[in-house]
Amino acid sequence: MLKRLFILMMILAGAPVLAHEFWIEPTEYQVESGAILTADLKNGENFRGTSLGWFDNNFTRFDIAAGQRLVAVDGRPGDYPALNMQTPADGLLVVLHETTPASLTYREWEKFQKFADHKDFPDAAAVHEERGWSTEKFRESYTRHVKALIAAGDGAGADRAFGLETEIVALDNPYAGGFAGPLRVRVLYQDAPRADAQVEVFERDPSGEVTVSLVRTDARGIAPVPVRAGHEYLLDAVVLREAESAGSEPDAPVWRTLWAALTFRVPD
Repeated sequence: MLKRLFILMMILAGAPVLAHEFWIEPTEYQVESGAILTADLKNGENFRGTSLGWFDNNFTRFDIAAGQRLVAVDGRPGDYPALNMQTPADGLLVVLHETTPASLTYREWEKFQKFADHKDFPDAAAVHEERGWSTEKFRESYTRHVKALIAAGDGAGADRAFGLETEIVALDNPYAGGFAGPLRVRVLYQDAPRADAQVEVFERDPSGEVTVSLVRTDARGIAPVPVRAGHEYLLDAVVLREAESAGSEPDAPVWRTLWAALTFRVPD
């Protein structure tokens, strides 16, 4: 009985979780040279969520970038935290994670409309109607494309584009000496800048209180994010597009969402 319960818990832990944001949350954003680096994969809302384990069927990429070097994050099914390994080098480390596709079913149009409005896609309803898709029951597929910035040793270095399908690139290093903000980011989709894209900013202060604000990218896909010392940040940008499978089968997903996220902390 206990063995069957354990197996069920492992299966549920590895299954996709239906919630909004998905991010990488390091135990420490600044670590000593050669230290053990640990971080959770988190799923939830408003910068609060549940930790997910290491399950290789749930991701297509899980790496740490140290300069030009890429090191795969290794683990065993069910490992918590999902990242637990020695720092590969000193400098700015960029943790990269992309998930396999998952899907959800909408049975109430209002929920999808609320989501589309919140993520700034005002034309979603018109597209849905034009395609003749049902508003009573329809499916969406989604993937996550997330990064975290961690300083090992001196934390020197720079973020860059790593070829994620959608990606937030930090144009400033929050751990660099003299950094006072704002932190500029560039939002990419299929390696091209996303102009006039909404970026949701979740800011957590040292007491754990979270505030939410919005910024928008300019014509170059760049947005300045106001930051404060001692605060932790989750940036979120979503692409909503027609699913490749739309119309192929009656129950095929008609929408596809791609979620980009970036986490970092500004030192005290």
